[in-house]
Amino acid sequence: MGGEAVFQVFNPLGSTTESGGGVWREAPDLLARSPYRLMERFLMDGFQPQQLSTYALTLYKHRATVDGKTVLVDFWDTAGQERFQSMHASYYHKAHACIMVFDVQRKITYKNLGTWYTELRTFRPEIPCIVVANKIDADIKMTQKSFNFARKFSLPLYFVSAADGTNVVKLFNDAIRLAVSYKQNSRDFMDEVLQELENFDLEQKEEDALDQEQRGTTKSPSPS
Repeated sequence: MGGEAVFQVFNPLGSTTESGGGVWREAPDLLARSPYRLMERFLMDGFQPQQLSTYALTLYKHRATVDGKTVLVDFWDTAGQERFQSMHASYYHKAHACIMVFDVQRKITYKNLGTWYTELRTFRPEIPCIVVANKIDADIKMTQKSFNFARKFSLPLYFVSAADGTNVVKLFNDAIRLAVSYKQNSRDFMDEVLQELENFDLEQKEEDALDQEQRGTTKSPSPS
């Protein structure tokens, strides 16, 4: 597959509320291919990338607010994965939203959208997907063009610029909200299985914390 159509996928997992008094299980993570630095523009100075070189991944963490609740978001940047012609299935199985970005100055990235979209739908047929036209700062007239790919699949289309920041914050905020909403309302069997596993893991952690607390309170005092 020639070119570098950017591919970004959200994976909602768990987070704490703003008050810290509970757990809200709709916090999105983001798996992403982002050679055009959209994530850096969105996060600006508020991120600390962690390179996972074995898998050609970079992890970014972000704290967002959705409906008054704080959600912790992981951004997985898979830049460089395009050389493998496809994404590993494990990158998709928890995804709850997707951003597909193309460079308005490179036609091949637009043409590649179809291939990546087909692969996405093979593993995640129902998750929300957004199409993004990047680098509009280079040619503002591009915002007047009609891109058939988004219309063909009834997908929302955003015009953005990683260089000057146009629409970048809105894009990611909207995508995070879509990811959270999808997870809250999903009836997909795989989502239900993953939710049960997540609930089990959370319950186990709560039980372990309670056991540890009880052991601490019942421990006999040391002799003076």
